[in-house]
Amino acid sequence: MEARAHFSREEINSTVWEVPEKFTRLKQIGTGAYGSVCSTINEKTAEKVAIKKLHRPFQSEIFAKRAYRELRLLKHMKHENVIGLLDVFTPASGFDDFQDFYLVMPYMFTDLSKVRGHLSEDKVKFLVYQMLCGLRYIHKAGIIHRDLKPGNLAVNQDCELKILDFGLARGADAEMTGYVVTRWYRAPEVILNWMHYTQTGKTIVAVTYSYLLDLWSVGCIMAEMINGKTLFKGKDYMDQLTQIMKVTGVPGPEFVQKLDSPEARNYVKALPRYPRKDFSTLFPRASANGIDLLEKMLVLDGDERLTAELALEHPYFDGLRDPDDFPEPAPYDDSHDNAALTLDEWKLSAMWYSEAAVLRMIFLQKFIQQSALSLALLMQTHRARFQQTSATDRLPPKRRVAKKRTRYKIAKYTGCNQQTVAG
Repeated sequence: MEARAHFSREEINSTVWEVPEKFTRLKQIGTGAYGSVCSTINEKTAEKVAIKKLHRPFQSEIFAKRAYRELRLLKHMKHENVIGLLDVFTPASGFDDFQDFYLVMPYMFTDLSKVRGHLSEDKVKFLVYQMLCGLRYIHKAGIIHRDLKPGNLAVNQDCELKILDFGLARGADAEMTGYVVTRWYRAPEVILNWMHYTQTGKTIVAVTYSYLLDLWSVGCIMAEMINGKTLFKGKDYMDQLTQIMKVTGVPGPEFVQKLDSPEARNYVKALPRYPRKDFSTLFPRASANGIDLLEKMLVLDGDERLTAELALEHPYFDGLRDPDDFPEPAPYDDSHDNAALTLDEWKLSAMWYSEAAVLRMIFLQKFIQQSALSLALLMQTHRARFQQTSATDRLPPKRRVAKKRTRYKIAKYTGCNQQTVAG
């Protein structure tokens, strides 16, 4: 099959990439269950960017819904510590051959899973601060990430961090499955699954509680950066829970009564009476403020865990806080994300929402040919896109002088790289 005009076609590690000719020197830098990522040079701007190709986005309604949701979430994010979208394109020239689309995003040098060795406290503090700034923004928009881990936290040589991968993210009002977050960074409530993460009735307790599963993951990542090794390295989900309780201690009857699952209650009751470990012994390299913050994030009972906003007020971050790091996002409307649409309707929604010229042209061709997609659906998608764009595009530029000074001061002697970075 020949590439479309002004597109080039090549196979990289058994995946066919078809991209505009301006993107050269493609190199795979990541792959996962739902997509592959290549770094590339935009020859027109001399800018290095990352391109994500989703795996079979229109294989089924479920795949198409996931692809549409990821596109919308990426377009919604307008914070310097959260990955955003630069462009969308497709090699397709018509609806019938529209099987793939590509997401163009900022290129980041590496991710935290590749940064080796013990990290200095200044570096840990700066990285955790950025994680929490990004999380605060995401949570304020009504989104729970659900998959925070070192591999989903991109960093560049100056230790600037962005939260990646919204493949598992959900709105706070969405019903959630229990299988979220790579096991080692999974909050105990996900394993115990006592609330099933369903915000029935949309009570504030349930919503806040759900956001806090991301804060457990931040605590695990912070602990790993301090000690240079994974904190809870369970062999399976049962062992993971045991590893957690060997550190936090086995909870008392009040906690056990919160568990909806009889199996979970019986499991916790049957555990040996592990005492809570002393965090100052567990993290001898950490400062008193660092230990206190860890203790308030790695709380077994999610109801008692710090929110991202409260964590940012902790004395550990004194001297780093900048009000400009805390922009207020537009609320994310996920009502359309959860609609029961056909495969063709999901494809049309993705085309319309992308704003890519070619995709919009294909959409209009298909819409004119087939009026099966209701006008109400079209207007709902357009209204959500317009409201989100008008609210978020007014945010001020994020490259601020004051913060650049702070970054320079830290990065000057603790730059991030993929080698051992002790110091």
